[in-house]
Amino acid sequence: MSEFIKGIDRSIPYYNLILKCNEICTRPVSLPEGYNFKMYDVGAEGYWANLEYEIGDFSSVEEAEIYFKTNYCNQIDELKYRCVFVVDTYGDVVGSCIAWHDLKDNDTVSSLHWLVVSPEHQGKHIGLALCQKVMDIFNECGETPVYIHTQPWSYKAILLYIKLGFKIQKNDTFSHYENQYKKAIKILEKLLPESQFNQIILSSE
Repeated sequence: MSEFIKGIDRSIPYYNLILKCNEICTRPVSLPEGYNFKMYDVGAEGYWANLEYEIGDFSSVEEAEIYFKTNYCNQIDELKYRCVFVVDTYGDVVGSCIAWHDLKDNDTVSSLHWLVVSPEHQGKHIGLALCQKVMDIFNECGETPVYIHTQPWSYKAILLYIKLGFKIQKNDTFSHYENQYKKAIKILEKLLPESQFNQIILSSE
């Protein structure tokens, strides 16, 4: 029996998948009624940490918060412009995504980081709205291409990224990631219905 941790099947083999969007398609950003966007402000790392712990990306809230502070809080001004939250009607943070950057060889490239939606609020297209909001930030800054690193157990997110114009990379990569396309694609073929897997293949370059 597969082990499920907060809605994600972590028994699915982990291989690096790299996606890239060369041209950002602008479109209206629409959240469900009762939800709103809110940008990062000092102290909001706790909300992010709670979300990431809730879906099982970190073993504790404290570990997640330390990670966030270490990797992002040394650029607070950038963070206030680039880290997007979604709040519900009670003001509780239920989703987040970050328009960030990484190294590729000796250059800096744009990269979409940490798309997360609380399991209780999934299925409402909040993830799609968050991604589009972040892509609009990249577009406003004239920052393309945009990269994403992901893995087969995030197959639902992969299909979402493809809708936004991302292509799965057979060879290209960024940061420290080894491109493991061939291994990852075999896992996705076992996981997805034929129609969805065909979308994956058609989006590969």
